Amino acid sequence: MLVICSLMNKKHQFNLLIFIFSIMMFSSCVNHNNELLDERIKVALRSVGDQLLHSNKDSTSLVLPVVKFDNQKYRISFQNKLSIQPENLVDLIQDNFEKSPLPKSYIVEVIQCIDKEVAYSYESKNKTDKSIIPCKGRELTKKCYHIEVKIILDETPISYSKYLLLVLPILIIISIFLFKRKTIYNALESSENYINIGMFKFYAEQHKLLIDNEEIKLSKKECELLVIFIKTPNKVVKRDELMKQVWEDNGVFVGRSLDTYISKLRKILKADNSIKLTNIHGVGYKLEVK
Repeated sequence: MLVICSLMNKKHQFNLLIFIFSIMMFSSCVNHNNELLDERIKVALRSVGDQLLHSNKDSTSLVLPVVKFDNQKYRISFQNKLSIQPENLVDLIQDNFEKSPLPKSYIVEVIQCIDKEVAYSYESKNKTDKSIIPCKGRELTKKCYHIEVKIILDETPISYSKYLLLVLPILIIISIFLFKRKTIYNALESSENYINIGMFKFYAEQHKLLIDNEEIKLSKKECELLVIFIKTPNKVVKRDELMKQVWEDNGVFVGRSLDTYISKLRKILKADNSIKLTNIHGVGYKLEVK
């Protein structure tokens, strides 16, 4: 197995940080959506309250601050008494919710302040279902009322966070995978790090292998070939790919050069029986690591 010796602790720390960061990003996204939804609902309901007062020809009294309680339930209260035409109330809430846009599924209750009795209520559903809106023509006489609106959660934008929960583990796995690949590249490029290949320690930047305190110098081409094999252990690397990466980019290629360098690497690696550079006839080569 290939082990990045000097970076193992950092690797685990990084994976943990990736996981924590992903959770924080997800939580932040959910919280942001919640806050945005709350603000939109409150703005829409204040507009409903203001329009109800105007329909009562009241331009001086106040709509009290919209209060959220009991999960997704919101309350509109008024400074003074007012009368409410149910049909007008239904249209006002629907129009203001459509402008934002806000969920189409909710339950509305008009509650008498004195005895807390429900004077009028209805349920609005999305377009695929029929809304329940009774007694639209019966006017509620002038009294102190609270209007409570219960948002049906399954229809709120925040429900889409369920999809984020499915995507989050995938993002974490991808992040860890990309970090592992980056770690290998960094180890190959840094003189302070090495990669274990069986019993060998491979210092790519210094072009050398160490085994049993013996240092083996590698040529530039041997080193470049070994780097390619290390990146894809136990997998066949095609001849064309090796030639392209090691020779073609330099503008010079001699057909037998590849076989010569492979032969040299094979002799060097024979010092460890747990690894083997194998020729896959007609295809390419494979670094077998037990």
